[in-house]
Amino acid sequence: MEFINEAKTLFKDNIRDYGMYIALFVIMLTFTIMTDGLFMSSRNISNLLDSTGYIAVLAVGMTLVIVIRHIDLSVGFVAGFLGAIAAILLTGMGVPFYITIPIILVLGIFVGLFNGLLVAKFGIPSFVATLAGMLIFRGALLQVTEKTGTIIVKDDGFNAIGNGFIPSIVQVNGLHLLTLILGVLAILLYIYSEISTRKNKINYQFEVVSKGIFIVKLVFVSAIISYITWILAGYNGFSWTVVIMLLVVVIYHFLTTKTVLGRHIYAVGSNPEAAHLSGINVNKITYIVFGSMGMLAALSGILFTSRLQSATTTAGTLFELDAIAAAYVGGVSSAGGVGKITGAIIGAVVMASLSSGMNLLGVGVSLQYMIRGGVLAGAVIFDVMTRKKRG
Repeated sequence: MEFINEAKTLFKDNIRDYGMYIALFVIMLTFTIMTDGLFMSSRNISNLLDSTGYIAVLAVGMTLVIVIRHIDLSVGFVAGFLGAIAAILLTGMGVPFYITIPIILVLGIFVGLFNGLLVAKFGIPSFVATLAGMLIFRGALLQVTEKTGTIIVKDDGFNAIGNGFIPSIVQVNGLHLLTLILGVLAILLYIYSEISTRKNKINYQFEVVSKGIFIVKLVFVSAIISYITWILAGYNGFSWTVVIMLLVVVIYHFLTTKTVLGRHIYAVGSNPEAAHLSGINVNKITYIVFGSMGMLAALSGILFTSRLQSATTTAGTLFELDAIAAAYVGGVSSAGGVGKITGAIIGAVVMASLSSGMNLLGVGVSLQYMIRGGVLAGAVIFDVMTRKKRG
């Protein structure tokens, strides 16, 4: 009985974090039942995660931008434009893909830093500064693609990023062995990270959950990782898109939870004035976050262009809104200072799951937009209500 009471209390205190996981579970269960299991098939889950990749990396960057109380509307067409530049470098100039990719990422950083300059140095509201960027890069994308309309990319190495899978060492009963090994490593890394965090909290005399609840959490998350790994191993294994997405999550999760920079970002988001008075360089944090957003927009453009194996005039359309939606569904607060990188990924998967499930059921596009809009509105209402309760 005590275990159940503690679990209820833990859930109420952390409803912002756990709510999205429950929402994802309910969505997946509902669509699995309605599609007679087709939704959770290896092929569909693999396609779902691949189609999530380019929005998920944007959502990671957007989460940090919203955490520091700003917004970036330019990221969609920055991604589209830089994806087109990548296609031009690969096809028109014959630049190898392993040189093209770093060039595009650096260009993305410069674009992000310019947005940061407008916001931090000149004091232009981020909404206006990035809206201007959105229009500029929309025009730039049309400019570089207007002659052909579509730039076909024939570089196999580049196209493998969006369509290829990690090599299989050997097949074991039809399962992709390397994927299974990576899944086991991911579980061990997760368990080690959680135990290490718990020990540190105990050492510094912070409050921690009981050992029983902690073990249940470890088992539950490990079971989810195991199940997804098993499903993907039954198809072609982990795609390069999923590997890149996971690397971005691991790196940014580490930066935001284990480093001084991460603490400064959340301090600026919670109270910029107090952060400034405590010695934190608010402008520097703004530059770093916007520069990071630009780099992730470039990565998103690479993933999308690689997936389509071409650059088109419409690339990047509504990417920024999908990223913002994923960030809010993932638990970022409109008031700033609150939001997790893992939440951004879950938010992106929730939105992609909705689209995938509705497509399998043959739901019309018009109704799909309305349902996704309703989910976003519900996430923001949820954010406001939980903040009121805490206040």
